[in-house]
This record gives sequence, structure tokens and C-alpha cells, in this order.
Amino acid sequence: MKFGAMIAPHIDDWRLLQHAESLGYDHGWVPDSQMIWSDCYAVLALAAANTSRIRLGTGVAIAPTRIAPVTAHSIATIARLARGRVFLGIGTGHTAMRVMGMKPMPPKEFAEYLRVVRGLLAGEEVEYTLRGETRAIRFLHRERHFIELERPIPIWVAANGPGALRATGAHGDGRISALYEPPELSRQSLGLIAEGAVKVGRRLPADFHTAALTTAVVLRPGETFASDRVIDECGSQVTAALHYCWEVQQQSGSAEHVPKPVRSLYEAYCAYVDAMPIPKEKRYLKVHEGHCSFLVPEERRFVTPEAIRTWCLAGTPDAIIHQLREAEEAGLREVTLLPPMDCARSVFADFAKNVIERY
Repeated sequence: MKFGAMIAPHIDDWRLLQHAESLGYDHGWVPDSQMIWSDCYAVLALAAANTSRIRLGTGVAIAPTRIAPVTAHSIATIARLARGRVFLGIGTGHTAMRVMGMKPMPPKEFAEYLRVVRGLLAGEEVEYTLRGETRAIRFLHRERHFIELERPIPIWVAANGPGALRATGAHGDGRISALYEPPELSRQSLGLIAEGAVKVGRRLPADFHTAALTTAVVLRPGETFASDRVIDECGSQVTAALHYCWEVQQQSGSAEHVPKPVRSLYEAYCAYVDAMPIPKEKRYLKVHEGHCSFLVPEERRFVTPEAIRTWCLAGTPDAIIHQLREAEEAGLREVTLLPPMDCARSVFADFAKNVIERY
């Protein structure tokens, strides 16, 4: 099992990744969401120049907000600073697009995007279409080392829907999902990934990576899931999950994706959103306030013990280790933690001492 540290990227907080490296984390992930955080590649550059072991990458880069050649060149530039320890996490933009009231990239377009990025990172010449024009493109001046392509840069895809999962199989080296995904759904997802690989005549790599995003709270003696510190340290992850569920329902018209244990809580959250004193067409601006960064006070009531159990890795050290062992046996290769900004340093340290060192 690998362990990842993901940060809400603030340009002043790049040292959190340096801190994660000192604690023994394997991967440092930096999300890409232009309306709520600092630029991910600026943060990665600072971290890459000031670390030596931890692998660094986007968590995840957003396809619709940057054309494919730009994404490829950006991560390949970071690879010049962190040679051999860079990965590209990439997705369709569930937050970065919805925070602007727009939809993520459609599956077919995403698959084409991944094809171009993969080819460019492999040093190939690829056919690329932009605004209706198709041209052959490749990176020039390779001998002057503006970018680093000599060492492979794995592509790990954030994928949930059938189209994105098949695209992952066709062009990806791994997948990141949510920790609360049921085992049977994970198996179905891996099946769709395999289908995508077969369709393009590709064999998935033996080390195909599977990572799960969550946050973690190690209970101290006398604490429960209703304790203030526990709510503080995982609240932003719980509410971000509610944000995601609400957005998906707006697009699909269904709430089937909401985990059964929290459906009544989700209904209460929807009532809260419906009561927001802002026009319905602008509610996405309010819904994403605090997203994966901090807990909005008005939403604290939604961080219930059941929600924590559903969306977070919380409990005693032994309980957390047991859960991780089961996940690893089911095929999970990495757990990635994204704590709220104000608690990130202590969450990473507690988890490293009580879980990673014992795992």
C-alpha cells in the first residue's frame, strides 16, 4: 500500500509537501481548480525544487480548462525539476467546471484528450485537432531539455462513468476514485477499464495503479465521531462529498449515486441548498464554498458520525489499519488524504505516526 498526501493548493503552503516527504508519504498530489485555489503547476514547481524523494503530480489536472498540449508540456516541465518522480493525475473537471456552472468534459472528447497527452508524453508525433483544424504536432527542441520526457510519466485518471473508465483503459496507467466506492462497483469499474484496453489492442500494465481519495482522523482516547476535533479534521471532505452528490443529481436527475447510509442526510442537505437566498441559477457558487479546503460553519451540522464513517477513514489506529488491509486485498494500491487546509499538517503527522509507521 502506498500513501498519498493531497493538499488544497495555496502558493504559500507548498512546504506541506516537503513536510509530507519528511513523514514518509509516497506521493504528493496537487489539485487543479482555477476558481478556488492557486495554480497547481506553480505549487508543484516549488515543491519539486525543494524535495528529493516524494513523487509529485496533479491531483487531478483538469482537461477542459487546458488544451492537451499545454497539460502535457506543463507536467513535463515539472519533470525537469523532479526527474523520475512525477505523475499526471487527470480528470474531466467535476469541480473545476461545476464551480463555474458548467459541465465536465464529455467521455468521447476526454478519450481523445488522453490519446494526445499520452502520445506527446511518449515523445511521439500525434494528430491533434483544435477548432476544427487537424495538424501533426510534437515537442520540438528536445535536445535542449526544456522539458523531461526521457523518464516515463504515468497517467492516472479520475474516472467514474463508463466512458471515462474505458478511456482510462485505453490511455491510462492507473485510476483514482473515492474510498467509499463499494467493492462490487470497483470490480465493475476495473472491468470497464479492461474493456477500454482491449478495444485499442492494449494490455494494461502489471503495475496498473489504483488510488482512493479521502481524508483521515485517528481517534484519541475518549473521542468519538461527534467530537469537535474529529469534525474539524474531516468536515471539509464530508461536505465536498455532499457538493459532489448534489452536482451529479443536477446533471443526471437521479440520487442513486448517493450512498444508502447517508441518503436522509443528503435530503436534508438538498433542503438546505434549496433554501439558499440566491437565484437558483447561481447556487453552484455557494455550494462550492469551502470545497475540500475548510468547513463552512452553516454546513457543520451535516458532518454526522454516519457521514464520517461513509466518506472518511476514521477510527482507532487498529480499525484504520484493518480497513486498509481489506482495501488492499480488494486491489487498492494507494490511499490519498486531502485534509482541510488548517489541519493538514497535524492530520498528515498523526496518520504517519499512528498508521503508516505501523502498516
